[in-house]
Amino acid sequence: MELFENLDPLLRTFWYVAIPTSLIFVIQTILTFVGGDATDGLEADFEGYLGEVNAPFQLFSLRNLINFLLGFSWTGISFFTSISNKTILILLAIAIGSLFVYLFFLIINQVRKLAEDNSFKLSNTLNRTADVYLTIPGHKKGKGKIMISVNGAFHELDAVTENETIPSGAVVKVVRIDSNNLLIVETL
Repeated sequence: MELFENLDPLLRTFWYVAIPTSLIFVIQTILTFVGGDATDGLEADFEGYLGEVNAPFQLFSLRNLINFLLGFSWTGISFFTSISNKTILILLAIAIGSLFVYLFFLIINQVRKLAEDNSFKLSNTLNRTADVYLTIPGHKKGKGKIMISVNGAFHELDAVTENETIPSGAVVKVVRIDSNNLLIVETL
């Protein structure tokens, strides 16, 4: 630590912030890539389903603190010899640290846009064609089964028709969903 004893107190402070912050940043990055840090503070203290939650960006989190301190400290170190006015140097370091947090926010928002919801919803079957798997009795006198593809996955679902009986192998179109989540189909 003799190296730091001869430095200006402000530069020494920047170094004391930069070294542990950089180390923590490297550890966070490694954990992110191996899947050890996937929540960024979005953990619940209760049992529940949080899959549909669009959590807002958390301004005050450990990751954002590290991002700010990383930009702040390395800017201070980089421009210490170029900018002689320490107030301007500190303001620039704060601005660059804030810019790091903002850039992280933009990157996270772009990554969230890439998320794909492949959950099955019965409403996604409307106006799609399907193959009759089991004969569908006419005039809603019984249920048959259809095979339908939704989001690239095949589903076997119960169906009825308001018209004549539809035999196995026929191609039908889903026209409505009744109150019992039963598909109403008609031949094409």
